[in-house]
Amino acid sequence: MAAPEIDIKYVAHLARLALTPAEEKKLGVTGVQPTAHDVPMVNATRADEIRPSLPHEDALRNAPAKANGLFMVPKIVE
Repeated sequence: MAAPEIDIKYVAHLARLALTPAEEKKLGVTGVQPTAHDVPMVNATRADEIRPSLPHEDALRNAPAKANGLFMVPKIVE
């Protein structure tokens, strides 16, 4: 699938820019590969590891309402 041609004058009009012919030529994107980011992006994630979690009683200790070991919340959807 061929990349669509970018109309510099149209894009400048949308951005409300007045470009000279020299600026239009300078801003051309001929031969530039499309990218999502201008620099390579790497996810900064940690490795999954099993760790002890908060005890159930401690998690419910400050709950404003609880029943049968669960948080009670107001009904939002009718």
